[in-house]
Amino acid sequence: MQFVGRLKHKAYRDFLCRNLFAKHEVERQSNLYIYRNPELPLRVRLEAKNRIDSLPENSHPTKIKNRCVATGRGRGVFRAFQLARFAFRLKARANVLPGVRKASW
Repeated sequence: MQFVGRLKHKAYRDFLCRNLFAKHEVERQSNLYIYRNPELPLRVRLEAKNRIDSLPENSHPTKIKNRCVATGRGRGVFRAFQLARFAFRLKARANVLPGVRKASW
């Protein structure tokens, strides 16, 4: 992920959280698997839990919010495109979004 343009503070913070999550995702998932495996010895499981706890707090997936990448808006965001409704409408009318067509029936 690259930082493009000027974003509001909350959008920038969300951008940083997404990057941290991507950086530590494999480590977090492997340690979670070890921690949740009841067949492993307790000491190994607790070491895995300590490694999970030592990861940065903002690398947790629940810290990632659903924000518009164009405007930074936190409400009315289409997840598939990561755009707020108005930004989605503008880009759809300009034929910038692949696979999006104006409805006609």
